[in-house]
Amino acid sequence: MARSFLRDDDLTPAEQRRVLDLAAQLKADPFGAKPLAGPRTVATIYDKPTLRTQSSFAAGIAELGGHPMLVDGKLAGIGVRESVADVARVLGRQASVIVWRTFEQAKIEEMAAFSGVPVVNALTDDFHPCQLIADLLTIREHKGGDLAGLRVAFVGDGACNMGNSWLLAGATAGMHVVIGAPEGYAPGEDMFAAAAKIGAETGGSARWEQDPVAAVAGADVVVTDTWVSMGREEEAAARLAVFAPYQVTEELMAHAADDAIVMHCLPAYRGKEIAASVIDGPRSVVWDEAENRRHAQKAVIAFLLEQG
Repeated sequence: MARSFLRDDDLTPAEQRRVLDLAAQLKADPFGAKPLAGPRTVATIYDKPTLRTQSSFAAGIAELGGHPMLVDGKLAGIGVRESVADVARVLGRQASVIVWRTFEQAKIEEMAAFSGVPVVNALTDDFHPCQLIADLLTIREHKGGDLAGLRVAFVGDGACNMGNSWLLAGATAGMHVVIGAPEGYAPGEDMFAAAAKIGAETGGSARWEQDPVAAVAGADVVVTDTWVSMGREEEAAARLAVFAPYQVTEELMAHAADDAIVMHCLPAYRGKEIAASVIDGPRSVVWDEAENRRHAQKAVIAFLLEQG
């Protein structure tokens, strides 16, 4: 089976550093590597709303010398009209890489099992690994090259794909990750266990903190995300009440390190999970973060193709 990137801990600590180094190189020299020259085709499938993911993959694939082939997931009827396995067998003979943004993690794992080519997770309900490579690249740019030992506070709904990915990717980088979330909205125990196992090797750590002030205390990086993830819109009113104390405001940021930066994977809802004065203020690096999706994903694709 071809090497794929389906969850953050698919990369070892050394491989994560390699991908980040490659992302930095490709950002400095966008047309310096052409592993998709031909052009070779990359099939991209989006089952969920997308702006940054679709645009950054399309631009990045072109810069790598390839052709981004957009497959309409609804027309293909993946898992309905045809099984995931059959779709994988078809696309694996048409494309050199498959990029899929979908719902169930099991579906993308099945795609990888049957495609014969690298599969990249462009977001599932469980993980958002390409976003984390972009986030780590952004932190390296603003905090220096060594991520190990930095403290990250993820504040808000920790029981989401970004919460899971921060635990795994942060531990892989040797960072100390604190999930600041209400009771019932932290990642599962299995995610903390996986992060602890990685952290035993890298020196990283992961924990849950219910008090948002305690969560961000001394943090080098403060991260948040929408309180209402895709597919949970019917819970919006209840979630706004539960998460109100976790809004990233100027007051909350006063408890972080003086030079702390603020991140958000977007789309952002000002006045809800984050104050406008924070996301549009001098500590915010969200636009660098959004741009870095392109460079990070180029590095992921190049790395996977390099692995054969």
